[in-house]
Amino acid sequence: MLRFLVRRLLQAVPVLLVIITLAFFLQRFVPGGPFTAEKNLPPEIQRNLDAYYHLDDPLWKQYRDYLWDLCPKAFHPLALREGFDLKAAFGIDLRPSFKYANRSVNEIIAAELPVSFELGALALALALLLGLAAGIVAALWRNQWPDQLGTSFALTGICVPSFVLGPLFALVFAVHLRWFNASGWTDPSDRVLPALVLGIGYAAPIARLTRGGLLEVLGQDYIRTARAKGAGGARVVLRHALRGGLLPVVSWLGPAAAGVLTGSFVVEKVFQIPGLGREFVTSVSNRDYTLVLGTVIIYAAFIIAFNFLADVAQAWMNPKLTLE
Repeated sequence: MLRFLVRRLLQAVPVLLVIITLAFFLQRFVPGGPFTAEKNLPPEIQRNLDAYYHLDDPLWKQYRDYLWDLCPKAFHPLALREGFDLKAAFGIDLRPSFKYANRSVNEIIAAELPVSFELGALALALALLLGLAAGIVAALWRNQWPDQLGTSFALTGICVPSFVLGPLFALVFAVHLRWFNASGWTDPSDRVLPALVLGIGYAAPIARLTRGGLLEVLGQDYIRTARAKGAGGARVVLRHALRGGLLPVVSWLGPAAAGVLTGSFVVEKVFQIPGLGREFVTSVSNRDYTLVLGTVIIYAAFIIAFNFLADVAQAWMNPKLTLE
């Protein structure tokens, strides 16, 4: 386990480096810049802004300096001349935002990531509850009306995107029925509609994968042996079949959990939730280079972490697999 953990951590370093490199250079190749949208900006002010944010440096130097700031200060001791500070030593500097005056990207992410994480946790819990229940019922009553109902739910959730489902839910439950607010994140009831919209989109694939995995496992010899020994239907499913049948779900849930726990771009934008996903969309339109890179790094780190957890869970659930 320790060797596997170290190897995966070492593999994560070049993956993150490739992601940061692509995000850094791709946004610089897009015409325009963080301050080109300002109206009637005098040339001398433009030059001062470029000099302050080092945008007038060669592109390779900007890239090198950004990577240097990402390194924890513990790896370059010259930055710790005034004494050892644990937070400063092992923290990373994502630099100031171009569009938010007197705010750094670290502060923006620290303020808005918990909102996205709360929304994602609620949506993930709802997705697992609905998806697993629909998949198990569909597998146990194969080709019967519960199976058809669960399959219809899964296909609907997959085919209808969140940017359609979100406004539709807001129109029906907020505008016409007035059960919930159409936007905001102040009242506990404001969590219901965004979590439903985000959770249904992830519950549909979970239902499909659960159904397919259980149908494959229920046909194995050891399941027939358990039934021949007198095991009941619930015991066969919960004790024997479910552990192997959920392997496809666990494999898919790694990157999916990272996406849902860090929030959804569309859902946060539709319901005006002050989360990191909405901030990422705004930063792209504002050409806020540092905020775009900061959010990309956060999402990449979550995906790598949850993929690792999914691999460990698969090895635990299936003894035939090894951590190698």
